[in-house]
Amino acid sequence: MGIFDRLKGQAQDQAKDVSDSVEEEINEKTGGKFADQVDSAQEAVEDKLGVTGETHEEPQS
Repeated sequence: MGIFDRLKGQAQDQAKDVSDSVEEEINEKTGGKFADQVDSAQEAVEDKLGVTGETHEEPQS
């Protein structure tokens, strides 16, 4: 795995973390009232960004 692949993976991991944090905060502020809509919006954004549910860990040497 090259350096650019690692950087891309790290950026995707960070984007996923931010997306999850925003979803959590919105659901907390709204009392989960709009959880389905928030989840749908999160999935749409993650699809546009190319973010997947898997994490990109560096291989152990």
